[in-house]
Amino acid sequence: MRRRKTRTRRLEVGAALAAALSLSACGGAKHSAPPPPTLSSSLASSLAAQSDAVAGALASGDSCRAQTLARGLQARTIAAINQGRVEPRLQEQLSSAVNTLVATVRCVPPPAPTIREQKHPEKHGHGKHKGHGKHDGDD
Repeated sequence: MRRRKTRTRRLEVGAALAAALSLSACGGAKHSAPPPPTLSSSLASSLAAQSDAVAGALASGDSCRAQTLARGLQARTIAAINQGRVEPRLQEQLSSAVNTLVATVRCVPPPAPTIREQKHPEKHGHGKHKGHGKHDGDD
């Protein structure tokens, strides 16, 4: 049940991030309303590729790699905002989506390999020990 909830949450976060990134492609028709905020296509493509890498790591079951990638995406998003590459009207939505993604992805390391007990052979295979324990009559 928890796995399904986590997967649904990841999809919601992914959808929110995709929606934020897709705003860069908006703005075709003329309206009296102000144009929607946009991202440069290179920034949108870069963030989308990083988001896809997180999704790929999650899909392959590598949650620790996904967490590392999500944190990298978060750092790059913050850097883009600080550099003025994200319009102010889009900053909150984008950073919120990325922060939610980072908070959602949990690193669950794979279980440690079990060490199989080695069975001792019935005969140790040391061969005959000449002179050990034999009675020579030299007592």
